[in-house]
Amino acid sequence: MLKSLSVFFLTLLMFHCSSKYTDYDVVVYGGTPSGVIAAVAAARNGASVVLIEQTRHVGGLSTSGLNTAEVNHMINQSITGIARDFYTMMGEHYSTKYFESFGHGKKLSFKPGDPAFFFESHVAEEVFNEMLSEEGIEVVFEAYVEDVSKSKNQITSIHLDNGRDLSGKIFIDATYEGDLMARSGMHYTYGRESQEKYNESYAGIRFVDDTLYGRTVDENGKLLPYFTKNEGLIPGAADQRVMNYNFRPTMTKDPDNFVPVTKPENYDPKQFSLLSDYLSKNPDTRIWDLIGVYRRGNNKFEFNNKQHSTISLGLFGGNVDYPDADYEKREEIYQAHKDYTLGYLYFLGHDQSVPGQLKEDMLSYGFCKDEYQDNNHFPYYLYIREARRLVGDSVFTQHDILENRTKEDAVAIGSHWIDSHHVQRVAISDTSFTNEGRIWHKVTEPFELPYSIILPKNKECANLLVPVAASTSHVAFCAYRLEPTWMQMGHVAGTAAAMAIKSGKSLHEIAVPDLQQQLKNEKMILKIKDLGPYDDYE
Repeated sequence: MLKSLSVFFLTLLMFHCSSKYTDYDVVVYGGTPSGVIAAVAAARNGASVVLIEQTRHVGGLSTSGLNTAEVNHMINQSITGIARDFYTMMGEHYSTKYFESFGHGKKLSFKPGDPAFFFESHVAEEVFNEMLSEEGIEVVFEAYVEDVSKSKNQITSIHLDNGRDLSGKIFIDATYEGDLMARSGMHYTYGRESQEKYNESYAGIRFVDDTLYGRTVDENGKLLPYFTKNEGLIPGAADQRVMNYNFRPTMTKDPDNFVPVTKPENYDPKQFSLLSDYLSKNPDTRIWDLIGVYRRGNNKFEFNNKQHSTISLGLFGGNVDYPDADYEKREEIYQAHKDYTLGYLYFLGHDQSVPGQLKEDMLSYGFCKDEYQDNNHFPYYLYIREARRLVGDSVFTQHDILENRTKEDAVAIGSHWIDSHHVQRVAISDTSFTNEGRIWHKVTEPFELPYSIILPKNKECANLLVPVAASTSHVAFCAYRLEPTWMQMGHVAGTAAAMAIKSGKSLHEIAVPDLQQQLKNEKMILKIKDLGPYDDYE
C-alpha cells in the first residue's frame, strides 16, 4: 500500500524550507523518471542525495500524460532493476482495487507481483514520491541551474535560481534538455546528422511520406505558420531540427470525473485554417483520424499527436529554437504549445466549420478532475521528445541497434523501435505539402547499452553522468528515448556514482566489471544472452 502522501509532502516541505545542508555525495538535476531512479539507486548504495526538479512535480512525462511503458513496441522482459520495481509497485497499487487497463488493444488485469505497464499519471506520481520518501531523499522543487563552478575537469557546485548553492562529489543530469551538461561546458549537439556522418541509412532529412493537400499560403501568397519552404532541403543532409513536440492530455468520458474543455484565454481559430480546409473536403472525419486516442483504463484516454493526420497535436515549427534556448524563451515555446493544444481541442468541439459528428466526438471528452489538480487538469510537462545530446568519446548509432548489438561494457538492454515523429511540414506548392522526418523501423531484437554513452569526455568532466541526453546519434536516440530505457540508465548512473565515491575513483576509472556485477545484484539484466525468452511485441 502507498504511504500517506500528506506525511511525505510535509517532509518535503520541511526539507525545502529549512535544510541548511549544501554538500552532497550525489546531486541529481532533473526529476524525470530517470532522475528519480538515479537518486534512489545512489541512495540505496549509501550516498547522500539531493534531487532538483524544475516543476512542482516529479516524474516528467510519466506523470504528465504519457501513461505507458511502451511495451507494445518494447520487449517487456528487458525492463529490469529499479525501473521494473516502479512498474511493479503500480501493479500492487492497482491489484488492491478495481482497475481495467487497456494497452495495444488488449484489456489487462493486475495480480499481485504483476507490473502495471499502462497506468494513470497521479498514481505514477504517488509511486515515485513513495520511492523517494523511503530513501529519505531531499527534493528541491521549482529550481533551475544558473551557473556551474568547476575546478579543472570537475564540477564543484551549481548555483540555482532560488539562491541555493549545492556542492557534490558526483552530478547527474537527468533532464530532457541536458541543461546541466550544457552549462558545464560539455561537447553536445542537437538535430540530425547527415547520412555520411555515421553511415546511417535513416539519418538526415527524410522525404518518405505521402503528399497531402491543403492551403500552404494566405490570400497574399505568404507562407502560413507551421510550414517550411521547400528550399535547400536535401534528402540525407544534416540540420538542427528535432522531432515535433506536443502535450499528451488525459481525457475522460466519465461524467463524475469530467471537466469540460472551455475556450482558452489565447484562442486564435486562424491557427486552424488548414484543419478547417481539410474538414470541408472530408466531412466524415472522426476524432481518431486527427488524434491518437489510447484507452488507459478507469475510463481515461491518452491523447497524442497522430503521425498520419493532416493536422494533429504536434505544433510543427514551434520547437525549432527550444534545445538551446534560455529559460525565458523555453517558457514562451511551452506556452505556445499549450495555447495551440487547448485551442485545437476547443476548435474541434465548437467551431462552425467542424462537422457535427466530429464535434460530438470531441464534446464527449473532457479533462480529468483527478489529474493535474493544481494545473487546471492539464499536464505539467510538454513532451520534449528530443533536445540536446551529449557527444562523448563513444557515440551510439543506428549500427549499434541493428547490427553491433552486444557491448563489452553493457549496463542495460534497450529494445524499442527506431521511432522519430515528423520534424517539419514542408510546402510543396500553394496547395500541397508533406510531413518530413518520420522514422519507423521495427526492432525485433534487443540491443545492449554501454556505460560509455552516459560519460562525457574525461578531459571535459570526470564527475558528471548524463543518462537521458546521452551520447547517441539522432537515429539511435529515436530508439533510446523511452522512459523505461532512461530509467534503467538512471539506475546505472546512480549506482555508478555511489561506486565511484566509495572507491575514490573517477567515473571513468571505476572497474566496469564491478559495476556490472553490482547492477546484476540489483536485479538488472545487462546482456542479451541473459534475457531468456522474450516477447515478440504482438
